[in-house]
Amino acid sequence: MTSDLWRVGVLAIAGLLVSCGPSNPHPEKATEPDKKTGSVIFFHIDGAGMAQWQMARMLIAGPDGEINWDRIPHMAVYRGHQEDTLTTSSNAAATAHAYGVKVPYDAYGTDGISDQPPIAPNGKGRSIMQEAQARGIAVGLVNTGGATEPGTACFVASVHERDEGHEIAAQVAASGVDVILMGGEEWFLPEGSQGRHGVGRRKDGRNLIEEARGAGYKVVFTSEELAALPDNAGKVLGLFALEDTFNDEPEEQLAAKGLPPYDPAAPTVAEMTAAALRFLGGRQFLLVVEEEGTDNFGNCNNAVGLAEALRRGDEGLGVALGFVEKHPETLLVTFGDSEAGNPDIIGLRGGKYEKEMIATGRDANGAPLDGLENAPGGGVAKPFTSKPDRAGKTHDFLVAWGTKLDSNGAILVRAAGLNAEKVRGSFDNTALYPLFYQTLFGTKP
Repeated sequence: MTSDLWRVGVLAIAGLLVSCGPSNPHPEKATEPDKKTGSVIFFHIDGAGMAQWQMARMLIAGPDGEINWDRIPHMAVYRGHQEDTLTTSSNAAATAHAYGVKVPYDAYGTDGISDQPPIAPNGKGRSIMQEAQARGIAVGLVNTGGATEPGTACFVASVHERDEGHEIAAQVAASGVDVILMGGEEWFLPEGSQGRHGVGRRKDGRNLIEEARGAGYKVVFTSEELAALPDNAGKVLGLFALEDTFNDEPEEQLAAKGLPPYDPAAPTVAEMTAAALRFLGGRQFLLVVEEEGTDNFGNCNNAVGLAEALRRGDEGLGVALGFVEKHPETLLVTFGDSEAGNPDIIGLRGGKYEKEMIATGRDANGAPLDGLENAPGGGVAKPFTSKPDRAGKTHDFLVAWGTKLDSNGAILVRAAGLNAEKVRGSFDNTALYPLFYQTLFGTKP
């Protein structure tokens, strides 16, 4: 009798260990077995609102065409106000997305009062990504900016101030996230140490790249190295630039330096997303992707850079949409948290006033106008030209900038796949957490 009881106990323990899986040997709570669950892709195209997507459509497909963004069926108006401001910061927005609560403008993965994470709607002080990790779900972070960009980092890092790059990178590197693809090598290396892309900035002497290798990560630095990894690569850390994978300066400064908007050696957001989905595929996962160039080029009023960032962002959405079409149990959500630079589109017909606008580079109210090229000393040398409309006609337009800051703007949340129908009407920045929670775990927080 005693031996039989012992054998039953051993078999029960063995079954429990098998069910836990290798990624997390001690999950705190399984998903609800009677509820439909799936994976989540959050594709954050930062700083992009309706005007930016109108611009993208004109340049990519023409005014009567459709881009990938247009193909995402469900939509709602985004409400992005915070605890102490109507226009959010990127770090406060990402904190609200990750934890499902509003926070002060300066909060970075914290409640803004202490240096502790906010208490999420499920009563715990951890983000939706950390909750997913605790339950054995695979997770990934992709960003065309550096490792300290809050759109992704706030899902795993909590610091007192946004400029604590050394601490943010350390927390990202130690987070255990399965796939980390971004720029920001500078914060992974000791100060003065030469890396693949430049010199390190850490003052504590730590080499986070070697620490990551010791933790089992495969580390890559170029698009070629990323593409060469097999689907079963395991944990992957990709650092594709010293800072960002783009050069976020005004057109004139980039031209003077001979720099393109994006580093051609770095993978695009579409390539990073495709790689992350390869590595995470076959498992339930939460993947957070950010195209940061749309925000940074908007803030420096670089319309050419913004156009390229939008093209890349839409290409990345195409990759995510393709995955959802093949795996309909996946939820895709995309939006920006603000409109960077508050741009708008002015169509041109060649009238006298419009010619004056082109010559001066200013609207009558003084708003700066931007085109495909800027003339030396001011003025717009060449407007943008759309792809042909359904009649085969192209149209010229300029971009009018409202500010170099972020504005509330007209932001649309768009969704496809599992539970996408819940994105409707208006959608608060705190609504992302419960939507992801229900999709991942099959229950409300």
